[in-house]
Amino acid sequence: MISLLIIPVVAVGFTLLYASVLDIRDRRVPFRTWYPMIITGLPFTVLFYILLIAEEGLWAALPFLILIILFSLVFYLFARFHLYGGADAWALIFITVLVPTFPVIPILGVPPFPFLPFTTLVNAVIINLFTPIGILIYNLRNGNRAPFPYLLLGFPVEGGRIIESHGFVMEEITEEEGALNRRFVGIGESLADMVRGEGRVSTLDMRRRPDEYSRERELYEKAGRVWISYGVPFIVPITFGFVSAFVAGDLVFALLQIVMGG
Repeated sequence: MISLLIIPVVAVGFTLLYASVLDIRDRRVPFRTWYPMIITGLPFTVLFYILLIAEEGLWAALPFLILIILFSLVFYLFARFHLYGGADAWALIFITVLVPTFPVIPILGVPPFPFLPFTTLVNAVIINLFTPIGILIYNLRNGNRAPFPYLLLGFPVEGGRIIESHGFVMEEITEEEGALNRRFVGIGESLADMVRGEGRVSTLDMRRRPDEYSRERELYEKAGRVWISYGVPFIVPITFGFVSAFVAGDLVFALLQIVMGG
């Protein structure tokens, strides 16, 4: 019965890989990207619930249905408050709906909380935590100087070619009487702007609406090099999280077992 979810896993996996390519290339994942995955996977997910209820009763399916509603709501709110993009939210919501549990036993075993969308999110966060370390190494190797938190969060690019990069501008640059003034935007200030969905200048916006950001681009070119945050779409870690959850299992739970000698 649970093995029916193999088909949704394959459909979701291939769709996430394709969506990752689109997001890296275009920074945009059209909603129609999810249609084949839904059309292919949903009938098998529905059949899984029908057989589960027929064999074990409604109470066996009820925990999954409650978790699906709760997690989908949380993922929606994350996007609503601009903690990640809309495509990331839809990816997580559709994973939650289509693959609620593990269709096969992963290499590290089924975790105590056998809700595959949760394991996907945990694994995605884990891989995302390694990104700042890579950025720090890059900055140190290239002699880039900035206050410590920013060395983990971004890197400088040529101001005149800033629209060729992907990310958010981490500096506020102004000009008074021909002199440039620049400062790093505070972490708290940046987070507040993110939640409000305003204030931050993205290279994508500058590329799509050049007339609106002509003054900023002029200042960035005068500044020489401008620090931007790294622009790896979260859908890439989500894809890793989903594939690793299916194949390996919960990475945090496995790590805790190792630490505790279990």
